[in-house]
Amino acid sequence: MKLSSRWSLLARQFNSKVCDQQLQRFIHHIRFASQNVKPESTEEHQLSYTLSNGNFTFKQRQFYEDNGFIIIRKLISSSALERFRKRFQDVCDGKIHVPDMTIVKDVAYAKSQAALEEKTINRIQDFTLDDEFFKYCCLPGLVRCVENFTGPNIMAIHTMLINKPPDAGKKTSRHPLHQDLYFFPMRPVNRIVCSWTAMEHTYRDNGCLVVLPGTHKGKMEQHIYPDWE
Repeated sequence: MKLSSRWSLLARQFNSKVCDQQLQRFIHHIRFASQNVKPESTEEHQLSYTLSNGNFTFKQRQFYEDNGFIIIRKLISSSALERFRKRFQDVCDGKIHVPDMTIVKDVAYAKSQAALEEKTINRIQDFTLDDEFFKYCCLPGLVRCVENFTGPNIMAIHTMLINKPPDAGKKTSRHPLHQDLYFFPMRPVNRIVCSWTAMEHTYRDNGCLVVLPGTHKGKMEQHIYPDWE
């Protein structure tokens, strides 16, 4: 009994000492963290389209607030882009069939019997249904950027792989300016963001993305198909 009692006393003393050390270590971490957490400034508090989670600098957040877009160069590795290009080519070649993933023909070929191939496919919708394409949505660098807008609770609501083959001669490759929010009823609007990644070098002559800075703060415009001529 004495031995047992003695052991019990030593055990209590030992546990008390360990708990005290752990508590002191925990308090140290809290103090260290509190000293290194920068409080949100008045200017940052006024930014409504991004969150102060530390991924974007204030300069980047302010740029997006003013313009409605931000460019992050080299975010997706060339090896990842090559995998996605190969996957798209496999879809074009008929090597892969994913149920419910929609393959859309270019308007010039939509009513024809032309076989699916790279020059006839305009886009793939809902590519999240394909395990390989879905890896794009899970890339750590991309997720960290998206979290600046949505927070950690992220949901992919609409995914497209857009192909831009040479015009078939009917000028169907032209795509008018539009507001994405016109097509999506989700709210709040300041927690919706689109990630757009070029899979090859893009510039004005081969159909790059066009943005009108600041229009994200404007009203919803009437959408009609323009008279190009």
